[in-house]
Amino acid sequence: MATSLSGHRLPGCDIDVRAMKEIEFKFDIPPERLPALEKELRTATATRTHLVARYFDTAAGDLGAHHVALRLRKEGRRWVQTLKAMGEAGPLVRLEHNVDLGVARAGQPPVADPARHRGTPAGDRLEAVLAKADGPLVETFCTDIWRLARRTRVGGAAIELALDTGEVYAPESAAGPRRSSPVCELELELLHGPFDGLVAAAQRWRARHGLWLSSLTKAGRGERVRALQAGRPLALAARAVPVRLDGSRAGPITGAAVQRAVLASVLAQVLPNASEVAAGNEDEEVLHQLRVGIRRTRTALRELDPLAPASLPAAAVEPALTEAFRLLGARRDRVLAAQALQPALDGAGAPAMDPSLPAREGDGASTPAAVVRAPAFQAALLALLSHCGAADAGGHADAAGAADAHAVRELLRQRLQKLHRQVVRDGRRFESLAPLLQHRVRKRAKRLRYLCEFVTPLFDEKKVARYAKRLLPVQDALGTFNDRLVACALYRERAETDPRAWFAVGWLAAQAPLQARDCRKALARLAGARCFWTDEG
Repeated sequence: MATSLSGHRLPGCDIDVRAMKEIEFKFDIPPERLPALEKELRTATATRTHLVARYFDTAAGDLGAHHVALRLRKEGRRWVQTLKAMGEAGPLVRLEHNVDLGVARAGQPPVADPARHRGTPAGDRLEAVLAKADGPLVETFCTDIWRLARRTRVGGAAIELALDTGEVYAPESAAGPRRSSPVCELELELLHGPFDGLVAAAQRWRARHGLWLSSLTKAGRGERVRALQAGRPLALAARAVPVRLDGSRAGPITGAAVQRAVLASVLAQVLPNASEVAAGNEDEEVLHQLRVGIRRTRTALRELDPLAPASLPAAAVEPALTEAFRLLGARRDRVLAAQALQPALDGAGAPAMDPSLPAREGDGASTPAAVVRAPAFQAALLALLSHCGAADAGGHADAAGAADAHAVRELLRQRLQKLHRQVVRDGRRFESLAPLLQHRVRKRAKRLRYLCEFVTPLFDEKKVARYAKRLLPVQDALGTFNDRLVACALYRERAETDPRAWFAVGWLAAQAPLQARDCRKALARLAGARCFWTDEG
């Protein structure tokens, strides 16, 4: 799918070249819904194609580490070399460049050649990676996919629907035995026309078949089977990424442009972790990073709304984000109390007891996967992705009333100053505040930290870093204080059926005043921090 597409032939070569931006939504499919989805997709105009691909990287995995994928794929009787790289507009858009190498010759498969992509945006990215790479390109893994595809039109947009089933595999080699990962996904690609049509089609297929968004590419699956084959650990939790905001590339720095850049940043953390959890991964770090990403998203929706009023879809997505955050947080609270605090309780002489804690009433019994697959949460993610990608896809112009560069900085100064003032004011009397007000201090401090991260490209980065350094002990102290309060409440509930839990209740209650004092001291030190937003004219 392409918003900009140019076709030309290399001088002296019978090779067709196409350069484009790829704009698509990709969904994983519940196995029980596959027959119905396939039946709906299989019309008279649908085509079924066998796609066999070989992927290339250095032995050290330099391309994969930079989100670049180079492949040779046999599509029916023809070979196509494709290069893909992550775009800068957000997780919805990727750079792509295809070179049609013609009909396959018997016994003579083509050789991957990076030079075929020279002079394209994706090719420039590949050249930069290879310039610093360790070693030559080698074949790393393969895909064997059957694609059922057809085209449709929704809202004036031409869209390709593609159902891919098959596997990604690393052949048996010196690195280890054959390893594979199944593929069962639906892609909706925008060929041309309004972006809103693609969004409408994605929402329709998602709702009808219970699909969930996935950011895991076939190249990403290949990197995993490759790591599994080599017995190499693979970090799956996606952490926060810096906001990218460059007026020379993305046009004038307006309030709406800042909003989109921040949303692209938070979604780059939320979507990979949500994809992992939806697929059944219950790793605690993945769940933690998903909650961090959701909180950062909620902060962006709340704090950046004045930059372009009514531009962000806050009202439509906030309830679903809040509910998912709450349900995932309830699990974290139980795990923290059962595992993280147990050594301290043991050291204090606590009686032996089963460290597991039951779910609290109202927290629900949903698995993390069910929480993330929930229709409301998936609809919220899709709405945020759509807002983030609309401008790059030519979907809509900036909303009326969006602030210009000068007004953006002034509005951000006001938001930063307000949060700082509130946190410092309540910090002076933290120990005397009611628990709900103490919790509000913690939430405001988190919003202040995230807002500092969001606005870093617009202010002096060194000054922002100095201020953020003062915020770290505040967050640590407030986080520990809140975790102990939550754990105390959980153990108090457990004490109703297990008297041994009263030891934990008493120990945690005795610790609370000391923790509150630590919070007050950390907040007092923040009061003396130099506010970076007041140093600039």
